Amino acid sequence: MNHFPIFLNTSGRRIVLSGGGDAALAKLRLLMKTTAHISVFAPHADDQIKAWADAGKLTLIPRPMAPGDAMCAALFYAADEDAAEDKRAAAIAHADGALVNIVDNLADSQFITPAIVDRDPVTVAIGTEGAAPVLARAIKADLEERLPTSLGTLARIGKAFRKAADALPFGRARRDFWRDYYFNAGPKAFAAGEDAIQPALDDLLADHLMRDTRKGHIAFVGAGPGDPELLTLKARKALDEADVVIYDRLISPEILELARREATMIDVGKEAFGPSTPQDTINALLVEHGATGAQVVRLKSGDATVFGRLDEELDAVTSAGIDWHIVPGITAASAAVASIGQSLTKRGRNASVRFLTGHDTKGFADHDWKALAAPGEVSAIYMGKKSARFIQGRLMMHGIDPDTPVTFIENASRADQQVLATTVAEMEPTLTQAGLGGPALTFIGLTPRAAQTALTDLPLQAQEAL
Repeated sequence: MNHFPIFLNTSGRRIVLSGGGDAALAKLRLLMKTTAHISVFAPHADDQIKAWADAGKLTLIPRPMAPGDAMCAALFYAADEDAAEDKRAAAIAHADGALVNIVDNLADSQFITPAIVDRDPVTVAIGTEGAAPVLARAIKADLEERLPTSLGTLARIGKAFRKAADALPFGRARRDFWRDYYFNAGPKAFAAGEDAIQPALDDLLADHLMRDTRKGHIAFVGAGPGDPELLTLKARKALDEADVVIYDRLISPEILELARREATMIDVGKEAFGPSTPQDTINALLVEHGATGAQVVRLKSGDATVFGRLDEELDAVTSAGIDWHIVPGITAASAAVASIGQSLTKRGRNASVRFLTGHDTKGFADHDWKALAAPGEVSAIYMGKKSARFIQGRLMMHGIDPDTPVTFIENASRADQQVLATTVAEMEPTLTQAGLGGPALTFIGLTPRAAQTALTDLPLQAQEAL
């Protein structure tokens, strides 16, 4: 992020613009939504700019910029549509201490103006750092359709009511009240007429003041394999309401970004045969935060019910008398097998599939290797990368066909996903030589479809184009 987004208070401050043509008009239509004092320097101004000046909406000075013209200005826009004049005016404004924007010149601008969705006092700003203005406009158009025109009125009345709402305890109680207002009571009152909104607010506050303090709750949420688009709607809702998020090492940064900005984020990462947070510590954190009344999300990669030690955590919070619920997620095996164009079961090949772990609390995990080595069997092995040589040896000992296909899928569903196709006989040293660094699923008995194999050999940009 090269441009850090902020909302600048322009009330009563100066904004200076140099230019009088189409570029100046476009900027002024936006700037006049503010309560700033706007000064325009233009020897030849458009008739619309002159009309705005005659109406007292801005000050028009019919000459080019001169030193000192941008003194005390918060912002300056060079919109002369002439590179030399823009450069000259910008240098003056910069010397006068103003932040400078040169229209259509990102490299020499100190700030950029985003696309804006205006539901005053609610403002949504969309920026692409100049890389994709067409995309910013498309997002703006989408948001314009989604955000009702009533939103500004509700926010304006809600803003005036904030001091009264301070009677509610800080934190969860206040958030519940405002959520109820903006998404339930407020819109219903607006439909009856703007005059009905204030009485509805008074009634809503009285109702929330009478409510018991909300008890702590734990949501055990499956975050899926890493692609944020594979997160369920129920998981998104839980993250939006969480006071505390206790998350695993494999949760992608993109998913963590979806949590409330004010939420307390606690990393309890574990790594096979490496540094790990003890399970007892995780259990204690769940109980500690749940007991304070916090809404806690225990965020687990994949599906929370698959190799996630969920039962131990459920026992801990149940023993402490804390309520909980489980939000299923897409397990990594489902996402991984989809990426190679295969299915986990197939008529005439296998009527079942085994989900296995490559290691347990005692080391490499032992399984029914004879059954796994039978022809046509399909197994999805989680956390099996470090135990690959052990798995290979056990399968060979129990008579598996050495040419049985094996597929390793690293970082399933993510942008940096890699697919490695081999056979049982070549599992090692093929895996070691590939140097996969991320978490990987191992499929015994499955190989990528031919079309999918060709796709994974293409550069990422070409894959996205397809």
